[in-house]
Amino acid sequence: MKDDHKGAPRTVPIQSATFSNPTNAEIRRAAATGIYDIRGGGSKRKLPHFDDLLFLGASISRYPLEGYREKCDTKVVLGTRYAKKPIELDIPVTIAGMSFGALSGPAKEALGRGATMAGTSTTTGDGGMTEEERGHSKKLVYQYLPSRYGMNPDDLRRCDAIEIVVGQGAKPGGGGMLLGQKISDRVAMMRNLPKGIDQRSACRHPDWTGPDDLEIKILELREITAWEKPIYVKIGGARPYFDTTLAVKAGADVVVLDGMQGGTAATQDVFIEHVGQPILACIGEAVRALQDLDMHREVQLVVSGGIRGGADTAKALALGADAVAIGTAALIALGDNDPKWEAEYNALGTTAGAYDDWHEGRDPAGITTQDAELMKRFDPIEGGRRLNNFLKVMTLEAQTIARACGKNHLHNLEPEDLCALTMEAAAMAKIPLAGTNWYPGKPGSSY
Repeated sequence: MKDDHKGAPRTVPIQSATFSNPTNAEIRRAAATGIYDIRGGGSKRKLPHFDDLLFLGASISRYPLEGYREKCDTKVVLGTRYAKKPIELDIPVTIAGMSFGALSGPAKEALGRGATMAGTSTTTGDGGMTEEERGHSKKLVYQYLPSRYGMNPDDLRRCDAIEIVVGQGAKPGGGGMLLGQKISDRVAMMRNLPKGIDQRSACRHPDWTGPDDLEIKILELREITAWEKPIYVKIGGARPYFDTTLAVKAGADVVVLDGMQGGTAATQDVFIEHVGQPILACIGEAVRALQDLDMHREVQLVVSGGIRGGADTAKALALGADAVAIGTAALIALGDNDPKWEAEYNALGTTAGAYDDWHEGRDPAGITTQDAELMKRFDPIEGGRRLNNFLKVMTLEAQTIARACGKNHLHNLEPEDLCALTMEAAAMAKIPLAGTNWYPGKPGSSY
């Protein structure tokens, strides 16, 4: 295109990387409404992640295992430190806490069905224990959150483990949200809340303020459950070395570490995108804390936050985790954000794969809603079958990688089996950059 006055080419319009179209749209939305944006899901920005690590595999210097003849074990036991009845799982992949309220009753049932078929555990989330979930979950972890919604000692005794939630990856230092449109009669009854009124959970537990009090709380829960149940402590990925250390000193059997790629039912977008650390930066620090305390493997480490498949699982285990937990991936396996609902996602102003307004309760898939008509669309039996299939594939993928590295148990994977593709991943995971034996900050290095 020519300039009419000078005949010279015009300057090509360039979009600002700082003031991008999505950024400008959010400024205009905030200016028009005067309220911050609330959404579900996890961080959408590109972050260093497991894709930035590769397995080296075996050839001559390492001897691989034959997949058709040589076994690669996948079992894991959680809660071996103090609990009389540790949880024994067939696979090192568990289902993260997602509440009834955030999810529909049929969705919670499907999670229980799928996890049980796969030989693993599911987790209640905030808001109490539903009969659907308890009835279909062979192994159920009961989350004990600051809200205390739905909490009662009988359910603590009915569960198979207790997870004290101190922080969550999507919002470390923040509380939960469940807006009024999702607080149905049943949700209101379980949480002892008025129907249709927005609920915001506390960001910290009301009856303790620090690690000394956490130790007292753990002892209290052990006494209520006759020391049978493993006690997990869940922390958001903020200061993983110190938080893991204090959780162990307070008496935790298991530490659950959640990175910022982890999802949430609803919170401020600014929280999701700007608070916390990528899970890749957190695992090594938590493992280092356990090793410094001589507690690695005695206190188990469960890692969550953006786990998408068997490769992510294997990499987390190689970095020192004992198991992983999936949330967003489990919902997608059930049918969340499925393109078959594209027309309805479009009607909500979004598209399949980008829908994150779970707090509005209008999920076309019938999963993150309390609307009776939408819930009818979701079949919990089919959802459970799909989740089981996904967990099976995750496990097979992780076994394939482990055998290629010469390992007969997934827990035998180790940092030496990995290399990093980027400087950021190498520095965060303390894994050598591909083709070198060096990573930024390596002891003895001048760089």
